Amino acid sequence: MANLLAQFGTGAPTTGPIDLKPTEVPAELTDKLTPATLVSGGIRLLLVVAALIFFFMLVVGGVQWIVSGGDKAGSENARKRITSALVGLAIVFAAWAIATLISTLFGVNIFSLIVPTFYGTSTP
Repeated sequence: MANLLAQFGTGAPTTGPIDLKPTEVPAELTDKLTPATLVSGGIRLLLVVAALIFFFMLVVGGVQWIVSGGDKAGSENARKRITSALVGLAIVFAAWAIATLISTLFGVNIFSLIVPTFYGTSTP
């Protein structure tokens, strides 16, 4: 606690009104809130959601297999669900690998939407 108080001054409590304007967005955030960052954030979110869905489908398929108790139709449905989850995971992983390959070969980073530009020597 002493370190915290020493870091911010005397440690005396502040009195009086605090001027907070909730409608103002700090400049650090407005510079970062661009369409490119929103799209790249959406792509990352989709990858995380796809991984969570895969895990959920895998667990449900495993529980279905256990609960089927030797029933041929129940175990077949569980096997199909697990296979579908694994195929979905392979597709998501392949999409990530292709995006990484494009980033490596061409310099276009889809996950942060950094596109290489050519700087000309034109005069203003």
